[in-house]
Amino acid sequence: MILHGEKTAGVYDLKGLNCPLPVLRARKRLAGMPAGALLWAETTDPLAAIDIPAFCQEDGHRLVRTERTATGHRFLIERG
Repeated sequence: MILHGEKTAGVYDLKGLNCPLPVLRARKRLAGMPAGALLWAETTDPLAAIDIPAFCQEDGHRLVRTERTATGHRFLIERG
């Protein structure tokens, strides 16, 4: 989504899902977005801290930011 020339990120709640579902669902969501779009993926699976960055690198997306949360992680992904 673009507002006043700036990109804004939607939030995709992947909490409660275990490997490999966070990556599979993020891949599917990003496939329907235009290049350059941003998506926050929120997870509780500890393996997502390894899996999401690897997925981004393999699929040509850019991992803009990673944040720890009280229950897991948030990843800001720019669709490649």
